[in-house]
Amino acid sequence: MKKNKNILISGGAGFIGSNLALYLKSLDYNVSVLDNLKQQVHGDSPDNSVLYQNIKNKVNFILGDVTVKEDWIEAIDGQDVIVHLAAETGTGQSMYEISRYVKENVEGTAILWDVLVNKKNTIKKIVLASSRAIYGEGLYKCQGVCGLFTAQPRTKTEFQARCWDPICPVCSGPAQPMATPETAIPIPVSLYACTKLAQEQMSLTMGKALGISVAVLRLQNVYGPGQSLRNPYTGILSIFSNQLRQNLPVNIYEDGAESRDFVFVKDVVQACTRAIEFRDRSIVVNIGSGRPTSILELAGILKQCWRSDSPVTVTGAFRVGDIRHNWADLTQLYQLWPDWKIMNLDTGLAQFITWARGQSVFEDKTHSAERELKARNL
Repeated sequence: MKKNKNILISGGAGFIGSNLALYLKSLDYNVSVLDNLKQQVHGDSPDNSVLYQNIKNKVNFILGDVTVKEDWIEAIDGQDVIVHLAAETGTGQSMYEISRYVKENVEGTAILWDVLVNKKNTIKKIVLASSRAIYGEGLYKCQGVCGLFTAQPRTKTEFQARCWDPICPVCSGPAQPMATPETAIPIPVSLYACTKLAQEQMSLTMGKALGISVAVLRLQNVYGPGQSLRNPYTGILSIFSNQLRQNLPVNIYEDGAESRDFVFVKDVVQACTRAIEFRDRSIVVNIGSGRPTSILELAGILKQCWRSDSPVTVTGAFRVGDIRHNWADLTQLYQLWPDWKIMNLDTGLAQFITWARGQSVFEDKTHSAERELKARNL
């Protein structure tokens, strides 16, 4: 019999959450989902939300909000583990919808711990979905003799001068990006990143105080079947795909050499499952592929996959709060789980494209999202 049988997933009707809910259900866990079915993710009606329909009548669904204490009290009753996924996501939007991000991510997590410390419960473990965003620019190595350093946020002046790459803070010389380990100093460069770091710190502090095991999973860029194709604020794979399948222009920020670490959703589901089943001590671990892919390279791969006539243009535009490079050092992941297997990008993209071909085509709203940033000088 499983030690922690009853699982609550906050945000469990979302992209990662719905995949996780169905997988845990297949492993004979008792799965409950707490979700507010927000319009930006699910559209105007839950009846038309593929994500929600995937889990409807298959798990115990609770329509509720993580910022409402009574909803948490109802949801945690009888649970053993909480997988806390509910959050506002995306860096750009976080820079001007500050109170909304703080309320959902920080206050929502604070209310969870307030309930756990003040109400009788049976919670033994929290699995928290954090983000690689907390590292900011991440780890670099001076190409001279100065060694390793954690890069400071790039400034708007540097962006405007098209000085894209961080430089060594000691000699001001060129520097090489490195895989970022969990021991790197967090230097958030967006409001979203600040809220995720706050979630981590609150959870690790309160978990230790209450004797509740906490597993913090620092996720890289998650992609795969089920991700939102309508949201213009997050998910570069879905944004590009929505444009490419309509032969619309694809505009790439900076010089196109900026890179990301793309991790397949099923790998994230496996990480959450292993964290649920892991022995009781708390952990902080990177979840990614360990491989950087440039945005220009990604656009080229996707254009070929979609057989698209879209022009791909490197614009030199930028967003305050974006990072240059960041990919995961997976040393600790393999120490925890030596048999860990990673879905390679080509195979994962093939599965994503196959799924996306069967989905509706949505209006491209990236220009309106960009206008919102420009209007605020971001």
